[in-house]
Amino acid sequence: MTETAHAAAQEAAEARRPEGAAETTLHGQRARAARPSAPPRAAVTLPGVLRGLLKTTRPKQWVKNTLVIAAPAAAGRLFSQPALLRLSLVFALFTACAAAVYLINDARDAEADRAHPTKCRRPVAAGQVPVPVAYAVGGVLAVLGPLLAARLTPPLVPALLIAYLGMQLAYCVVLKHVLVVDLVVVTTGFLMRAMIGGVALGIPLSRWFLITTGFGALFMVSAKRYSEAVQMAGKAGVTRALLTEYTTGYLRFVWQLAAGVAVLAYCLWALEGHDGPAAGLLPWRQLSMVAFILAILRYAVFADRGTAGEPEEVVLRDRALALIGLVWLAMYGLAVAHW
Repeated sequence: MTETAHAAAQEAAEARRPEGAAETTLHGQRARAARPSAPPRAAVTLPGVLRGLLKTTRPKQWVKNTLVIAAPAAAGRLFSQPALLRLSLVFALFTACAAAVYLINDARDAEADRAHPTKCRRPVAAGQVPVPVAYAVGGVLAVLGPLLAARLTPPLVPALLIAYLGMQLAYCVVLKHVLVVDLVVVTTGFLMRAMIGGVALGIPLSRWFLITTGFGALFMVSAKRYSEAVQMAGKAGVTRALLTEYTTGYLRFVWQLAAGVAVLAYCLWALEGHDGPAAGLLPWRQLSMVAFILAILRYAVFADRGTAGEPEEVVLRDRALALIGLVWLAMYGLAVAHW
């Protein structure tokens, strides 16, 4: 009689359940099953925290900071001991400031990253690095970088570092959600890297050098955004919301425009640097235009396919592009050395 009464009670409960509740419950179970599961929270240990902090600073991204040698290399001021020491210091300071931005960004976005299928593995989101620790280390680096620059480098270097930090932190908070401005901020970060080396050594920066660097960076940034938009089309919630506001046609227009301006500016820069008939055996600076244009055309292949990710990854995984880059470096090096 007890089992009969229990069955009758279940039937009565089912009858009292609002229409559609069963379907809702089943839908919720399916949704929970389909939701990507975050990795298990890591145990907090000192070695684990240190490894997590290093990983959060994105060591693979440090290669971007080698742009600090661009202006000194173009001016032929790279291979003296004082210049190398100062550029090494500037590289370290810029890397520290960039690391501060990554740490603060990941600490701020920890909750959102835990719901993301791949960002949930970031050390802060995964619990390997506590959020307060990430904020504290990021804050220390953000203060220490400009302070050391103020004591050891010309005044414009700490000013540029402070401007970089302010711009990037504003990007983390609000600017990354503003159309076009997000592209400009990321591009300006590359441009600041290229400027700071020249500023540290007191080298006048050519207007064509700045235009080439700026639009070359915009080309790579917009090509990456275009690739993200192509790959994530129809996958709502998988990537940043701002990508849904851009159209692939618009992003294609941006990277094509930026590529054209970068090529034109580089050609004008190379022609401006003509050193006369006694400068070397061949006009290497002008000949380097061929390698530069080929590099842009090769990179555009990946942009057009929607496979242009991080610039350093594109260059390293494509041997032809890496070879073109080496040829360009050799030609420009010969021009600087007046061979």
